[in-house]
Amino acid sequence: MTLVLDNAIEKHRGPSMAAVVLAGSVGTIMEWYDFLVYATMAALVFNKLFFPGASPLAGTLASLATYAVGFVARPLGGALFGHYGDRLGRKSTLAATLAITGIATFVIGLLPTYASIGVLAPVLLVLLRFGQGIGLGGEWGGAALMVIEHAPVDRRGLYGSLVQVGFPIGIVLSTSAVSLVAMLPEPTLLAWAWRLPFLGSIVLFAFGTIVRWKVAESPVFLDMKTRMALSANPLADTARTARGGFLKAVGLKITEVSWVYMLTVFVVVYATTRLKLPKAMILDIILVAALCEVVTIPFFGWLSDRIGRRPLFLAGALFTVAFAFPLFTMLDTKDPAVIALAIVVGMNLGHGMMFALEAAYFPELFEDKVRCTGASLGFQVAAAIGGGLMPLLATWLVGVTGGTSGVSLMLVALAAVTFTAALCARETRPDRVDGIME
Repeated sequence: MTLVLDNAIEKHRGPSMAAVVLAGSVGTIMEWYDFLVYATMAALVFNKLFFPGASPLAGTLASLATYAVGFVARPLGGALFGHYGDRLGRKSTLAATLAITGIATFVIGLLPTYASIGVLAPVLLVLLRFGQGIGLGGEWGGAALMVIEHAPVDRRGLYGSLVQVGFPIGIVLSTSAVSLVAMLPEPTLLAWAWRLPFLGSIVLFAFGTIVRWKVAESPVFLDMKTRMALSANPLADTARTARGGFLKAVGLKITEVSWVYMLTVFVVVYATTRLKLPKAMILDIILVAALCEVVTIPFFGWLSDRIGRRPLFLAGALFTVAFAFPLFTMLDTKDPAVIALAIVVGMNLGHGMMFALEAAYFPELFEDKVRCTGASLGFQVAAAIGGGLMPLLATWLVGVTGGTSGVSLMLVALAAVTFTAALCARETRPDRVDGIME
């Protein structure tokens, strides 16, 4: 696989890596901004705007259920745009996914609430959230492949991690936007200010569209097209020949995606409703944790080019086992410094250490002709399970049991899945191109 990638990159050498990384990451930033603005608003205000009259727990669960719909849609987006990414090219799919998510997010900002149109309001909200999920489900695979298929062999971990930096930057932008409007009096927030972060996403959408149209197609895809080596049916070929890679990708991702959405969605709900902590304080802490990931994610990507992908996944899974119970013990202190330490450490070691590697590692698990489909599906199926269902399940568990032990046990069980997947997966770090043996 490494030789094929090397030859293709040299044959179709195109734009600078800086231009490719910008094109890959800018859309990812926008997609995550859109997705996370919704997630935060679902935790803070959507229960009152779209599900009034329900009990606090029921309203919160209903709000988070609409949030989970986006994750249900993500595997569908991964399958659809993964197929076209392997058939028509990585670049063509990226424009479509950007438009789908960008338009859906903007329209959410224009949506009437339950007070205006009744039950139609949450129905429309669910449909738009579904559109967000389709767009994001197709976005990641194309962006990751566009970057790593242009990258030098011994820097795929580093350059791939720069695509992943779109996630913490998206958190920074979305949390900053929500924090600003959350500072307003609650009546103002509920009346109109909640719309501003959604409407503001149009700026990122316009910039991302311009940047992406200027980047060249993946050299690996162009090489396959020249050799007439494209798959006639990437989804069927993935099911027939790449089931192992798909299952490993799901297992590898399940812990980090559950962990990060526990820290960015469930913790907001838990801290503000059960611990009665200020919304602004929790959002500020999440902002700091994400800013740290802007640095640590590239570091872990660089490190994976030196020591391999598997060791870091194994270490990340072990960390989440060790930290699953201390996390909530630290949160329950209600001490801002202790809470900040818990979230920053949890985000960077429980999420960033593994998330950083996925843009390189997951595509490397698949052969060229099904790489977009296989990597996208593995990533998005795990995201649907870990990101969409786990915050909802955790909220229900705390509501029923009154404690967080069940949530911690759930995190430990997921870590066992990831640890097992990492043991079963092969090491894919390419050989160094300079001939130095390691």
